[in-house]
Amino acid sequence: MSEPGNVLHPDEYAKRINTLKKLGLKINVFDKKKLKKLGMNALLGVGQGSIRGSYLVTIEWNGAKNNSKPLAFVGKGVCFDTGGYSLKPAKFMEDMTYDMAGSATVVGLMKNLAIRKATINAVGVVGLVENMVSGNAQRPGDIVKSYSGQTIEVLNTDAEGRLVLADALTYTEKKYKPRFIIDLATLTGAIIVSLGSEYAGLFSNNDKLSKQLLEAGDKVEEKLWRMPLHKNFDKLINSKNADMQNINYVGGAGSTTAAQFLQRFILNKTPWAHLDIAGMAFSKYGGALNSGGATSYGVRLLNKLIEDNYE
Repeated sequence: MSEPGNVLHPDEYAKRINTLKKLGLKINVFDKKKLKKLGMNALLGVGQGSIRGSYLVTIEWNGAKNNSKPLAFVGKGVCFDTGGYSLKPAKFMEDMTYDMAGSATVVGLMKNLAIRKATINAVGVVGLVENMVSGNAQRPGDIVKSYSGQTIEVLNTDAEGRLVLADALTYTEKKYKPRFIIDLATLTGAIIVSLGSEYAGLFSNNDKLSKQLLEAGDKVEEKLWRMPLHKNFDKLINSKNADMQNINYVGGAGSTTAAQFLQRFILNKTPWAHLDIAGMAFSKYGGALNSGGATSYGVRLLNKLIEDNYE
């Protein structure tokens, strides 16, 4: 997470993940060509302004002695986020190397499961892109067709993480038919307004999974606070020109409308939880457990969830 954007870009990140094969993890790297063939246009749209590649990487750990359904973890890997044409302010833009924190947690967790030979089946799926401005970049108002078949009007190119996750979530559910899906992302500034740097936001369609996550978080001091999802929020992201738009133009409930957006890509009612870790992934100041900078929030939390409930 602390690597500068010119060092850890999607091409390099995919290579580094590939080296984890030596731990017994099965790794598949889908490049631009393969993603195009699959129809992952939401993810590809985010990365099309960059000279770097865009990737979906799957990391599988088969530690159970049977063919039980895997536990699935999905991470947002925006290696650098300028905001695209909906450009971010210059101040603190250098911190946007941290926008791949969700994917870093997933990769770290999968590495940890392999090293400790966890007795479960698990899969990590990360979408790796760089959100840049160029003559080839996505424009506000562009409409893309996602892997799920649903169309998205991109009103704000800085609401890009949800586009990456949209394709990754549907693919994970369809391909692996997992017991649950947990996604992690530095998704919204709004969650920092709500919860600061003390709690990550938890959004879920499943009470049992939420309870397990909340309990695991309390045990390892990586706290979560459950936030609302409700169908009434859907009208804020419905679009006149596509199935949905990628931001709520009316304002308010920024984190919830982002989560509602993601929920539309869980097509088969799989138990799902979304952790918005924007306030937790890195710290400008030192805290009890870290000296400032990247915190690796989520690795211990998810490891504890697995240990206590699924092993």
